[in-house]
Amino acid sequence: MIDPVKAEMFRNRLSKVFKHKSKLARRQQILCYRIYDHDLPEFPFSIELYEDQLYIAEYLRRHGMEDEVHDAWMDECKDIIAEIVGIPIERMNFKLRKRMSHKDEQYEKISTEKEYSTVLEDGLKFLVNLTDYLDTGLFLDHRITRKMVRNTCANKRVLNLFCYTGSFSVYAAAGGASSVTSVDLSKTYLAWAEDNMTINLFKDKQAYQFIHADVKQYLKTLQPNSFDLVIMDPPTFSNSKRMKDILDIQRDHAELINDVLEAMTPGGQLYFSTNFVRFQLDATAIHSTQIKDITKATTPFDFEGKLKRWCYLINK
Repeated sequence: MIDPVKAEMFRNRLSKVFKHKSKLARRQQILCYRIYDHDLPEFPFSIELYEDQLYIAEYLRRHGMEDEVHDAWMDECKDIIAEIVGIPIERMNFKLRKRMSHKDEQYEKISTEKEYSTVLEDGLKFLVNLTDYLDTGLFLDHRITRKMVRNTCANKRVLNLFCYTGSFSVYAAAGGASSVTSVDLSKTYLAWAEDNMTINLFKDKQAYQFIHADVKQYLKTLQPNSFDLVIMDPPTFSNSKRMKDILDIQRDHAELINDVLEAMTPGGQLYFSTNFVRFQLDATAIHSTQIKDITKATTPFDFEGKLKRWCYLINK
C-alpha cells in the first residue's frame, strides 16, 4: 500500500501538471502529449496521452519491494492516474523502461500483440503501437521540429535518415516536398513508415521512396546536389549485425554530417538531432556555413525542463 501522505503528494502533483498541460494542449489542438515525467522521485513514471489511451512507462529503479507488493503499489498508482486523467485502467498501457546505455535498445520488441491505433497530429494520421515496443512509433518531443520541416520543404527533395516510422517523411510530403526518401536499417520500421504515408494518402511510388540500408554506407553512395533538405536523428550507439561497423554518435557525428552536406545542394539545410545527453557538437570539424542550436526552439510545452536531446539546423 502507498503511504497515504505520498499518495496525496502524487495525486496533487499529477492533478496540477495535468490541469496545466491539458489546457495548453486544448489551446493548441494537440491530442497526444506527455502529461507527467518523473516529477516526484517516489513515482518514477512517464505518462503520455494518445487521444483516448495512456502510455505509462515506469523507469527501472531499486524500489526494494517484493513483486506482489510492487504490483499492489502499481494498482494504487493506476487508480490515482485514472481518477485524475479520466482514462479507465483498461485503456492504459504499461512498460518498464530500463535506463538505456544504447538508444537502439528502445526499438526492441517486448510484445507481439500488434495492436496499432491511429492518432492525429496537426491534421496528419500516425499509427502508434502502445503494446509491443518501448517506444510508441511517434516521438512527441519532435512535434515542433516536424512542423518546421513541413513549413520549409515545399518543392524540395527531402531525405529522412534513420527514419524510424517516417513521421518526418509524412510532414515533408504534407508540406509539398517534390520527393521524400526514407532510409532505415529496419525493414519493420520502413514498412511502418510506408503505412504512415499510405494512411495519409501519400502513395506516389516515384516521389516517395523507402530504402533499406545502413545510413553510414548509404551516404557514401550519394552524388552531390541529390537533396535540398535532410533530417537525421541517429541512435546514440548501434552495433547491429546488419551494419558494416559500429555507430557511435559522439565519435561519428562530424563525418556523418559532412557526408550529408556533401550530398546536398548549396544552401541546403540539415535538421540534426541526437538523444545523447552528454553530446558535444564538434563545430570546427563540420563543413557548414551556419550551425544553429534549435534545441530550445524545438522543445514543446510538455517537455520543458525535461528534454534530454539536442537539435541543430545546419546549412550547407
